[in-house]
Amino acid sequence: MTLRLTVSPADDLLDVARRIEVSGAAPGALVTVRATTDRAGTAWSARATYRADRSGTVRLDRDPPMTGDYGRVDGMALLTSQRPDPTPGTTPGRPAATDVSRPLRTRLEAWDESDATQRATADLVQRWTGPGVRRREVREDGLVGTLFVPAGDGPHPTIVVLNGSGGGINEQRGALYASRGVQALALGYFGVPGLPDHITRTPLEYFETALHHVHRELAPRAGVVVVSGQSRGGELALLLGATYPGLVGAVVAYVPGAHVHGSQGAADPAQGWDSPTWTLDGEPLPHLWQDNPGVTWQPWTGGPPPDRYRDVYVDGLRDREFAAASRIPVERVAGPVACVSGMADGLWPSSMYARQVVETLRAAGHAHETLLLDYPDAGHSIALPHLPVAQGPTRHPVSGIELSAGGTPAGNAFADADSFAQVRAFVERATRVP
Repeated sequence: MTLRLTVSPADDLLDVARRIEVSGAAPGALVTVRATTDRAGTAWSARATYRADRSGTVRLDRDPPMTGDYGRVDGMALLTSQRPDPTPGTTPGRPAATDVSRPLRTRLEAWDESDATQRATADLVQRWTGPGVRRREVREDGLVGTLFVPAGDGPHPTIVVLNGSGGGINEQRGALYASRGVQALALGYFGVPGLPDHITRTPLEYFETALHHVHRELAPRAGVVVVSGQSRGGELALLLGATYPGLVGAVVAYVPGAHVHGSQGAADPAQGWDSPTWTLDGEPLPHLWQDNPGVTWQPWTGGPPPDRYRDVYVDGLRDREFAAASRIPVERVAGPVACVSGMADGLWPSSMYARQVVETLRAAGHAHETLLLDYPDAGHSIALPHLPVAQGPTRHPVSGIELSAGGTPAGNAFADADSFAQVRAFVERATRVP
């Protein structure tokens, strides 16, 4: 018999799950499968060994591995469990940002552990953009971002995508949204050429300008502009919805803060971790670290912490007066709100914050949909489907502080895939023409 390795579909968008199957093995043979992907010039790989069934077949979406880089039945775990080859003196994290015009290409290899002559290979391609998606850099009205327009005639559902404390422009999410019919403006606000290097004292008026631009230039379907952000961007998305309810038609907040926080790990070092993050009319917004008597330590200089990240938020929330002063008034949001969070978030209590937001809206009689996606065993890095998940320590891209986002590989992988599908459906509902 000849070993065969098949992938179906072999070439498709990133969010499409694949069926990976090995056939032609001897019944009961031990078969190892390895996946290697070039991610921004670095090889990432994972492998697992399976026992072939009586027909000599292994299916990754059906069979548990005997040993390897993961221990679960998961047809995409060879991709989500990938890690780079270890480099001395570095802390591995997620892959570097990828050029969305270049698909991810994975080489799959399978071999019989008892017969070195029995080997097979196959290729798997993951694309960020589908046919007809148009990309355009936006450098108008003082804005710095990238617009992704779906194929076909509009008006399209429209979303503004904001990164968190890492800064930059989230082209990957914007491209994938557009490939699924959602017009996306991936908007930078720091950490991009032409913008500040740090998050400290970011004016909300910049985003007001962006929202006016989207309404005026992009013809959003039903006149609804969805604002979505991750982590500090999730905090920002809620804040924009509460501050500009006439411009923000819906909010998607990934692992968000329910309070305004200081600059933290993305701070301008000259101004400090507790410097204000957001300003309005030139004045800083009150934030949780501002002269808070409950906070006597902080983790963002890399010093030895009691329990680095989460406990400082507990300390900050003990004083109810200070907590109330920094709370984002989400009841002012004039449209649907979705919160995506992880119960095992290692950086801040996003599960508690997301639940607080939803409970506040419902208690206020919010007239629109509220969606809570709170994932067990998921951490802070809830990202796009079928990419390597957060595992172990990494380094913050601005401060360089070592941190751990939390969650298990299985929990993070499920949250990545499920949240993208559910948020797509939410955006469709939020922008439906009456």
